[in-house]
Amino acid sequence: MAIYHFSVQAISRGKGQSSVASASYRSGEKLFDEQSGETKNYQREVEPETMILAPEHAPDFVYDRQQLWNEVERIESNSNSRLAREVNVALPVELSPGDQKDLLKKYVQDNFVDRGMVADVAIHRDDEKNPHAHIMLTIRPFEKDGSWQQQKSRKEYILDENGEKSLNKNGNPRTRKIDLVGWDKKELVSEWRKEWSNYTNKELERVG
Repeated sequence: MAIYHFSVQAISRGKGQSSVASASYRSGEKLFDEQSGETKNYQREVEPETMILAPEHAPDFVYDRQQLWNEVERIESNSNSRLAREVNVALPVELSPGDQKDLLKKYVQDNFVDRGMVADVAIHRDDEKNPHAHIMLTIRPFEKDGSWQQQKSRKEYILDENGEKSLNKNGNPRTRKIDLVGWDKKELVSEWRKEWSNYTNKELERVG
């Protein structure tokens, strides 16, 4: 029986992480990190299979892994910024490498790229019993003109029953954060997990 694994984590500057270093480690590609001035180089015995998938309106630079993640480091400028979302999935050993890749590509396109994310995908086959994929996703969408969306969220005042600004115990106006992207909803992760199961089962059924 195919082993199911699906996990999601954030890659964050607040945790001392770099999206350029993370992409280098997963892809096995030598990348220059403009923020640190260092070249990241994580060579692997078995070279990963990699691909970058992006929305049609994304600028051409997204297909250059080094430029993509350096641009992310630039636009996500806060000291505690989240830089990427990573999804890790196990690939069914019952499928051929070609079928594994086709399954992964369709899943990533339908569930992430069609929502506006750029996906940097690396398939690791170091252990033939544990083929798996790392999917690094941008957390900020592009506008139709190919520029980054500038605001991911906005602040909204919490009003009282009279429509006036309500105050907290320190006398300051209470506010809440309004998500303008929609990729952080908890129910989305459950949906992605369920869809990975559905896509995998359909492919396993197809090959008998």
